[in-house]
Amino acid sequence: MEYLPQEHQREEEPEIRKMLLETLLLLTATKGGRIQMRSQGCYVVLRELHSWEQEPQVLNTCEKVIQVLIGDEPEAGLENLLEVTIPEELERRLARLDTEGQGQQGTASAR
Repeated sequence: MEYLPQEHQREEEPEIRKMLLETLLLLTATKGGRIQMRSQGCYVVLRELHSWEQEPQVLNTCEKVIQVLIGDEPEAGLENLLEVTIPEELERRLARLDTEGQGQQGTASAR
């Protein structure tokens, strides 16, 4: 299902698609941003992009935005995700998992 008229095309450059998704990820950092994006049907558009996208890094970023949009709202006092303090050990584990996930996606796309 396509949501734009025929004369519109998806961005051809994966780096630009990734940058745009990172911008959306920043918008999801605040409760107001998440509410606005949900109310505008952003998830449906991202779901379609995810089914079309072939680049592993862009897919990974798309999945991050989707996870924030479909996830439960943080508890009171933690609504701004940019201000949440993550314990150092957890941050290292998440970074390692993110790196491993990118490696697996690269392997899968090489097949």
